[in-house]
Amino acid sequence: MKITTIGLDVAKQVFQVHGVDDGGVVVVRKRLRRSQVLSFFARLAPCLVGMEACSTSHHWARELRTLGHEVRLMPPQYVRAYVKRNKNDSADAEAICEAVTRPSMRFVPVKTVDQQAVLVMHRARDLLVRQRTMLINALRAHMAEFGVITAQGTNKIINLEAVLLDETEERIPEMARGVLIVLVGQLTDLNRRIADIERRIRCWHAQDETSRRLATIPGIGPITASALAATVPDPSVFRNGREFAAWLGLVPRQNSSGGKDRLGGISKRGDGYLRRLLIVGAQAVLRWSKVKHSDPWVIGLLARKPRLVAAVAVANKMARIAWVIMSRMTSYQPSAARR
Repeated sequence: MKITTIGLDVAKQVFQVHGVDDGGVVVVRKRLRRSQVLSFFARLAPCLVGMEACSTSHHWARELRTLGHEVRLMPPQYVRAYVKRNKNDSADAEAICEAVTRPSMRFVPVKTVDQQAVLVMHRARDLLVRQRTMLINALRAHMAEFGVITAQGTNKIINLEAVLLDETEERIPEMARGVLIVLVGQLTDLNRRIADIERRIRCWHAQDETSRRLATIPGIGPITASALAATVPDPSVFRNGREFAAWLGLVPRQNSSGGKDRLGGISKRGDGYLRRLLIVGAQAVLRWSKVKHSDPWVIGLLARKPRLVAAVAVANKMARIAWVIMSRMTSYQPSAARR
């Protein structure tokens, strides 16, 4: 019997296959080792393969497409509703097979190798920045125990370094000084590595047309633009800019019932990394508008709302503009954005 639809539950070593025919009758339930996956699908006629968008799923999607299969990736939270019993690999594969055929299901575009390479640079940079923050906090806390205090900020750490390197400074014991100098050396190395990754990101940004167009939006620089371009390869999966902003978690969370709309804080769904970059960029827009009075809408927003609420609103607008630019392949037009 011909297999038309397969649900593939992806893992590190053990994969679960659930296949059905045109009538929905189960044809195959099979457990595969990692080394058996490609040979199994190579023997099958082209069919629809559904997978959850999780770790390594984009790699397997590219491999199965090479074999002629149609592959669709789905958000795991949308597949969860189709699990009929306790969670296990077989039940997950069955749920994936059921969910991939639903007309209302939303799918995740398969990323290319180049797009994933860019996201690797972003994830590595984000990890190193968090490690740098940990080192700075540890250094400030340890030196505060000896009465050496400095203002917050990465650019203020140079004051602590000067104290440590000053051999005449008697507040820092020699045993502690040697260890703290090790932390300073680690911090210096992290700064160098972060700068190198940012240089690589800017090089890719300069070569990608979509990323360059996104950078014309106020508040979006090469880092945010390249992250948007690599994370959203196909903006047409969103019907409009508001749906894109909702996917980023920049719209109010709803708890409505009985015809009454109840809106709370932002939902914080979707890609938290992109959301954080957009909000940071929005705060830069707020600072600039407060000094230059360049955008009446932003000035009025600051007058009515708290600063962080205004920053989220500006980030929401930036996300909508970014969707328009990615969809229409145009550049930012200030006059059109203020309408």
